[in-house]
Amino acid sequence: MLMIADLHGALALCLHDEGRGVGGLLHLRFMGGTGRPSDVTDNTLSSVLVVLDRFKRAVLGNSTRGDEIQARILAHALPPTDAGEPSASLVDLIQADLADGKIACGTQLTRRTESVRVCFQPFEGRVWISGPNDLRATPRASRSAV
Repeated sequence: MLMIADLHGALALCLHDEGRGVGGLLHLRFMGGTGRPSDVTDNTLSSVLVVLDRFKRAVLGNSTRGDEIQARILAHALPPTDAGEPSASLVDLIQADLADGKIACGTQLTRRTESVRVCFQPFEGRVWISGPNDLRATPRASRSAV
């Protein structure tokens, strides 16, 4: 199985439980109207934490072995400008939540005008980034997203 998320002002959280051989991909928008990462407000905080909690439960179940769980956040934003950016973004919020659960998390932020495509094999935990046209010929039936 291959999960694909096209990112443009969004992030993909890939979770993989090595012990059980399961995983999932959560695709969230994190860019504000300016095209830059948006501030984490109370509304954003509460709604994202609810979605994140449901996602972790769906993928990990009651697994308590943090050493077998791998997480990776891949995010896309426009190139920086002179305008100030928030001190904490949605990426920081998710990293902190995963750290509270003793889940190590790698992060990669890509800043460019073109979108990026994240590909994730949930059973193996393999993650890679491809260009937006690299998988155009992939049959639609084999692509899925969570």
